[in-house]
Amino acid sequence: MLSKYVGRKTSSIENDITKARNHTRQRGNIMRVVFGIDVSKASSEVAILVNGEKVHGYIIPNDAIGFNRLLGDLKTVHQPEIVFEATGVYSRRLQTFFEDNSYAYTRLNPLESKKQLDSLRVRKTDKIDAEKLAASQFILNRKPSYVQEVIYQELRDLSRFYQNLTEDIVCAKNRLHKVLQVTFPELENILSAPTGEQYWNLVITFPCNSFVLESDDATLTAIIRQSTAKRISEKRVTYLVDKLTKLANQSYCAVKKTSPVIEEVKYYARELLRLSEHRQGVLEEMVTLAQSLPEYEILLSIPGIAETTATSIIGELGDIRRFHSANQINAFIGIDLRHYESGNFLAKEHITKRGNPYARKILFKCIHNIASASHTNPCHIADFYEKRKRQSQVTSTKPHTIASIHRLIRTMYYLITHNKLYDYTSTQNR
Repeated sequence: MLSKYVGRKTSSIENDITKARNHTRQRGNIMRVVFGIDVSKASSEVAILVNGEKVHGYIIPNDAIGFNRLLGDLKTVHQPEIVFEATGVYSRRLQTFFEDNSYAYTRLNPLESKKQLDSLRVRKTDKIDAEKLAASQFILNRKPSYVQEVIYQELRDLSRFYQNLTEDIVCAKNRLHKVLQVTFPELENILSAPTGEQYWNLVITFPCNSFVLESDDATLTAIIRQSTAKRISEKRVTYLVDKLTKLANQSYCAVKKTSPVIEEVKYYARELLRLSEHRQGVLEEMVTLAQSLPEYEILLSIPGIAETTATSIIGELGDIRRFHSANQINAFIGIDLRHYESGNFLAKEHITKRGNPYARKILFKCIHNIASASHTNPCHIADFYEKRKRQSQVTSTKPHTIASIHRLIRTMYYLITHNKLYDYTSTQNR
């Protein structure tokens, strides 16, 4: 039957499936139709199999025209099974198309897909991949993917935006530091840390020491007051004026006031102000969305987890209730251990790092925040972290942090699935 349909371009999909249905009825079998889709950047390869035999295959563009053609074919079938591989942003529109039209689908992780298909294919092309995705469904009988509520996807998008803005801020800080070494490196010592609204405003006003030396104390006082929206005392203003003047007197600028480097310094400082303000707006939007979810208050009840961390965790992990165990979350973020043993050789275990790198980074920092907050807010995760650190003979804290992340995940999973707030006392009774 496969040779009967492969390569036919003139017959419609409806006619092909009708013939396949009649053939199936003659055999007395139940008809299963699987759409295997290999998603690329601009187009997707579609393979349609009926009871394991290919009846049609074609390429569609990843746009409304291509999706409408696919929709027409899906409507000719009762309860079609759809399988495709998640390809990041490229498969996002296809996934939304299925959800908008109320079609269940199975979205495969690329690594999972590779493991399942490697044994089924000798050659690799988009056409073969689409066909093998569909053919493997008859063998593996995968369940449809869990579709989360829209709010979780929005939080994920905002979380990624927040992370990208953070990376841009770090990049701009490094560039500002580099050019400031040419013009006025001493200015980095004006405040306790060379960052924040007040510092960047001062950099814009005084990109080199000559701008300070040409101003009198009254002008400097007014500028320092305007550099921050926060209320600042007279004593603090006088201290900063004196310190700024002292730093300017000991500095030596390597360029003239008309140098393009001066404009570069101002540009990065303005860019940092803009990025920081935008990031704060994204965080506020994340918090507004997350507040409607019960897990938000649950995560905040864990000592050391604040608004930014709680919203980022929800954004990256999504609806934790969709996981069947805490170990699945470990695999999702890539902290499950890789075990290799052969004969008398036993390799040292390392985490796989195959999961969500953003979630892994957030939880890694979260453990250190929990450990820092434990001085005033005790937490059994911090107790475990400190205990492992005392028992360890290595200087690196990474192994203890990974073990603590696993404990944190178990805690979050239990609290969220049972809708309970964190209680340190109850952890001591176990």
